Amino acid sequence: MASRNFTPVNQIRLTNVVYVRHKKGGKRFELACYRNKVMSWRKKEELDLDEVVQTHTIFNNVSKGQVAKKADLVKAYGTEDEAQIVLEILAKGQLQVSQEERTKDSEALFTEIAKDVAARCINPDTTRPYTIAQIERAMKDAHFSVQPSQTAKKQALEVIKLLQKTIPIERAQMQLLIKLPKAIAKQVKANVVTHVASVVSEEWAGDLEMVCLVDPGSYRTIDEVVQSETRGQGAVNILETRAMDDSDLAL
Repeated sequence: MASRNFTPVNQIRLTNVVYVRHKKGGKRFELACYRNKVMSWRKKEELDLDEVVQTHTIFNNVSKGQVAKKADLVKAYGTEDEAQIVLEILAKGQLQVSQEERTKDSEALFTEIAKDVAARCINPDTTRPYTIAQIERAMKDAHFSVQPSQTAKKQALEVIKLLQKTIPIERAQMQLLIKLPKAIAKQVKANVVTHVASVVSEEWAGDLEMVCLVDPGSYRTIDEVVQSETRGQGAVNILETRAMDDSDLAL
């Protein structure tokens, strides 16, 4: 009789998964999950558990398809409620990904950081923005290593400081015209100037008109200060921007 391959009853084969591993009571327990959904669930962006786990089965080893024994689960977690155990593993376990996936994620994050830096900065010698490829090359030359647990925006700020040691680079700035009503101009000005890089000019033609250079990330704060403290009687107008797109206004 010809032999047949079979999967033991306590084994389940899954493919294209990432898994969450939790060690407790001297045992290893794992859940098979959909990629990118675990972090969304932990941030409460994804609330449907079926969108996070591929199966509610708890494993000792996902890659080998070895299902955890009920006795081991009860001993480790002190309950027979496997739904509760699944939630604890998701909340406290470590997300496991393959080396290939880690490399792919790292490369994608590296490029995202470079895009952020290119959008925020210029070459002060030419007053022109850098290309993404130029920033990526400079990051590699500076031996920058991405941190998977940190956002691209946060790391972009670190990269700017790092690259300032090796290439001419600085944050692009916006030029704003700020108008303040005469009666409260001095008071509001004192609060506004704490958020500007420099005051280019100011004129007192009844009301105060100031031209300032600011980092794009400060635009929203300045506008909120002016609108709040002047009760809508002041104004903030953009005169000029360099190496910046609309998304910077929301930073």
